[in-house]
Amino acid sequence: MAIPTPSRKALPLEVRGSASQPLGMSATQFLRDYWQKRPLLIRNAFPDFVAPIEPDDLAGLACEEGVLARLIVHDEKRDRWTVKTGPFDEAQFGKTPKRDWTLLVQDVDKWDPDVAALLDTFAFLPSWRVDDVMISYAEDGGGVGAHVDQYDVFLLQGLGQRHWAISDDPDAPLDFRDDVELKQLKTFEPTHEWLLEPGDMLYLPPGVPHDGVAVGNCMTLSVGMRAPSQAELTGDLADFLAERMPDELRYTDPDLAPAKRAGEIDAAALNRVRQALPFAAALDRDLLADWFGRFITRYRSAQEPVAPPKPTTLAALEKALDGGAGVTRHPYARVAWVRGRKDATLFVSGHAYACPVDLAERLAAERDVAFEHPPGAVEKALLLALVNDGMVAVRKGRRR
Repeated sequence: MAIPTPSRKALPLEVRGSASQPLGMSATQFLRDYWQKRPLLIRNAFPDFVAPIEPDDLAGLACEEGVLARLIVHDEKRDRWTVKTGPFDEAQFGKTPKRDWTLLVQDVDKWDPDVAALLDTFAFLPSWRVDDVMISYAEDGGGVGAHVDQYDVFLLQGLGQRHWAISDDPDAPLDFRDDVELKQLKTFEPTHEWLLEPGDMLYLPPGVPHDGVAVGNCMTLSVGMRAPSQAELTGDLADFLAERMPDELRYTDPDLAPAKRAGEIDAAALNRVRQALPFAAALDRDLLADWFGRFITRYRSAQEPVAPPKPTTLAALEKALDGGAGVTRHPYARVAWVRGRKDATLFVSGHAYACPVDLAERLAAERDVAFEHPPGAVEKALLLALVNDGMVAVRKGRRR
């Protein structure tokens, strides 16, 4: 019998903690109902909380070599954000404005034993899941803007007050602004807002849009979790395995049959790739083909095609092709292709292009390609991309 899960509406979004239950509930209940599922505000999570570090000491730490620190200033009238990275000089803090700025210092637990002691409260989590304690000191109005974290975070108020706004709308837009260095959300419509006092703690699972703004001078301690992306895991695993695999283990094809179409990466080849790389079995056919086509067409030496100094226009290419010109493949351009549902994907020197099947086969089979009739619009667009990427060059000649 399936165990019923508590409904989202039945669970409180705000609870009260105590010295014996900083989460406002048992760790088992928190992990079951909230962890990586929904936000939770815990009032009085740390009763009579006294911040383990003073703002001046935090600023001093930000001046040390090897400490990761950022100083963020917001010009509210122009909505401009300035981000500076440490280490800082003490004089820089004397030049900060009266409001709307914040200092962020990461890994404070690695430098201060009193801050590190806070992690004892989170011993219900695997120690390897905890990343660091980042501390932010902000003057009135200071913050980093509305954003999303891709990891779990506990936001503990240390000094003063901070206004927090979050959105638990599953359909909230997550597009980022392209005019600021910070990864801020373009739009943010909060569904819940709170004012946190010292000792209050806000838990946010990954992907919850939120925005924290200082009310007066305040300090917030952020306990963040380590959550490597699939890209990080895959890259590191690949490097790890590559270092340990003997060189004689290679792609093999003792069952090879005569090629039916030049340059085609067929289903049999992709199956051999899966056999050579067992962890690639989880990839679907299109993703595996896209990676393998790019990989296998990269040449082993440093020589590779380069874009011409001056790009060719479509009009110039059309004039040449209409006059009977063909194209010549760059000597270092390796070509392969994979059949799709309608057309093909052409791979040239690690690049991928949408391409008609017949043209893909010709470009793979022939170093010099001539055309009996002027190519169509789709073919011309592809040839223009290849010319401007340096993969092929226009060759004058007569039409066959």
